[in-house]
Amino acid sequence: MNRFALRTALFAASVFFMAGLPGLAQISAQKPATLPETKAPAPAAQAKPAPAPVSDWKKAHEEQLKVDWPWLAKFKEADLALPRPAAGENRVVFMGDSITEGWHLDASFPGKPYINRGISGQTSPQMVLRFRQDVITLQPKVVVILAGTNDIAGNTGPMTPEQTEDNLASMADLAAANHIRVVLCSVTPAFDFPWQPGLTPAPKVLALNAWIKAYAAQKGYVYVDFHSALKDERNGLPHALSSDGVHPLPSGYAIMAPLAEAGIAKALAQ
Repeated sequence: MNRFALRTALFAASVFFMAGLPGLAQISAQKPATLPETKAPAPAAQAKPAPAPVSDWKKAHEEQLKVDWPWLAKFKEADLALPRPAAGENRVVFMGDSITEGWHLDASFPGKPYINRGISGQTSPQMVLRFRQDVITLQPKVVVILAGTNDIAGNTGPMTPEQTEDNLASMADLAAANHIRVVLCSVTPAFDFPWQPGLTPAPKVLALNAWIKAYAAQKGYVYVDFHSALKDERNGLPHALSSDGVHPLPSGYAIMAPLAEAGIAKALAQ
């Protein structure tokens, strides 16, 4: 390459280099002076614990409350199919919750025309609403009422003792107004509820039973005291008589049966 060509090439290169300096300066100005501080990624948000699983029974119970709160459909067909009492028949209806529903009346009272109208999980206001259909229209001579445990447990929402008392009084007085003799039963012992722990039901049961006994005496109804015969030293239901501390085993019903039979006999003799 001759000197003229070399000078020409060097001049062109310098022009090109100088033209590119502003672009380089602009690029340099857009960069931070220092590298950003390196930080650990933020920890993932603490996942909320999954809700406790709801038992199949509780799910079905909640759905039932939405469509037929007192569950009138439970015994509707059976009530309609039941014939009128025969002449001289001492028909008895047992009204209650799961403690009544789980009572095999045919085994405890063989040959007796006793009808079970217990529904698991029910509270006294539900029973009031179905009392006419499931008791009065069956024309029994005696009704045995055992209710209140699920009121204390709050199965259909919080309830005051006075509300439970009013419902028990309503059922008993409805029966008496329809010439049905009344047997009011004490609530059975419970130290705790496995499906609703921590409510300390034992003293509440004692208080409700004191009211039931006093009301029965005031109105001339028969009072049957299951509680005293079943309780342990904690005013609960002992393991020998219950697997869950609330519902009697056959051994528990074996204690209850003669007490109920004596109460029924007393009511029939009134």
